[in-house]
Amino acid sequence: MPKNILSRGHSRALTKQHKIAIAGVATLGAAALAFSAVPSSAETITTGAPATAAQVQYATQPVKDVKGTLTDQIATETVKLDALAAKQKAATEAAKKQAEAQAKQKAAAEAAKKAAQERAAKEAASRSAQRPEMQLVAAKTYTNNLDGWIRQALDIMKSKGIPGSYNGLHRNIMRESSGNPQAINDWDVNAVNGIPSKGLLQVIPPTFNAYHVAGTSWNIYDPVANITAAANYAADKYGSIDNVNSAY
Repeated sequence: MPKNILSRGHSRALTKQHKIAIAGVATLGAAALAFSAVPSSAETITTGAPATAAQVQYATQPVKDVKGTLTDQIATETVKLDALAAKQKAATEAAKKQAEAQAKQKAAAEAAKKAAQERAAKEAASRSAQRPEMQLVAAKTYTNNLDGWIRQALDIMKSKGIPGSYNGLHRNIMRESSGNPQAINDWDVNAVNGIPSKGLLQVIPPTFNAYHVAGTSWNIYDPVANITAAANYAADKYGSIDNVNSAY
């Protein structure tokens, strides 16, 4: 009987140890499972130490969809880059158009400048071609005497289309005033009427004013003005001063 009692007692003791061992193994298994589920960044759990409730709860929480989040971020960044590229392209196109417009404006300005220069050169060449003739006319001088007065008057008459010759003018001047530009008739009917004849060709003031030749003096005693006005009157009344051989 005592032997059997000891055997049963020993059996019970082994059974209790076995239970303790089994519980320890179970605890270790749970700890190992929790350790395998914790991310690499988590703190390392000492082997053999029982996992805390917080650690087990963290390990059992669902892991976020990392792949989906990265895809969304990449898509967002792609959209931003596309928008930035579109803005840069639009800015480049605008700058290109502005440069083209400025180039056109510059070309138009250059063309206008060139045309103006060519026009100025042509006008200068034309003036240069005309200048010799004008200088010849300006350079022509007349002596301040009867011969010079007649010759100057003839040039003016020719430019105005008034007929007359040197001999015709000279002949009538010598008969009317003897070549004195200050001569005045104070005895004929015109003098009696208060409008005496004056100058080289003895012209009365009303006739001088009516037949005055543009470009000459309005002074009736001026030799050239007196000759041209008288020749203009004679051309109107007699066809030419050459046809006058007496008082007219």
